[in-house]
Amino acid sequence: MVNKSVLRKLSDTELEKYLKEGNRFVPEAVQIALEVLKERGRIFTAEEETAVQQLIQRKKEAEELKRTEEKELWQDHITEDPSAIKLFPRELIFIISILLGTIPGAILLGLNFIKLKKYLASSITIAFGFAFLFIQRFLISLIYMLNSKDSFTIRKSPEFLVAGTGALILFGFWVLFTPKKLPYRAASYIFPIIICAIMAILITINYQGLFDGYILVSFAK
Repeated sequence: MVNKSVLRKLSDTELEKYLKEGNRFVPEAVQIALEVLKERGRIFTAEEETAVQQLIQRKKEAEELKRTEEKELWQDHITEDPSAIKLFPRELIFIISILLGTIPGAILLGLNFIKLKKYLASSITIAFGFAFLFIQRFLISLIYMLNSKDSFTIRKSPEFLVAGTGALILFGFWVLFTPKKLPYRAASYIFPIIICAIMAILITINYQGLFDGYILVSFAK
């Protein structure tokens, strides 16, 4: 939001800079600078007025284009195009990561990156998926301990909070490492089903208390 009173304090010479081509000021600031100069008696020719209005319009279009590109950056560009690469869908990975933890989600996302020949991204993602298992245990224990000491209170289940955090980090890896606006087809669900079944068994067995089955049990109810 541009404050008109701030621009009123500027000299005419400073305000003229707002009207020059190639400046970095937002369109609203350019418009206000134009109005303030007119209030001070500056006379603009028809050509000058047109040039300034065109400048403002180009700036608005550039801002709209930037917003559109930023919005598209977070969109999931899944398609039915047979020529598109096959990847495990983003929403599937996100849901699996919440229900079954980051390990299966990270494996699926890591395999996507391997298909895209982003091997470092794949290694980072899979390593995070396994490391977060221990981070998750620590954070949940810490939250329960702090709750018991009345340091702060979380009304929602800490398990959901921490699991959601892990899933969101994997979501961030997708956005960060996947080529922008990449169209892709959904890969077969057979492997995700298999890995989910294995993970569900591991959670049920819960060897040495490594896995937290709270979320899975909650949804099963």
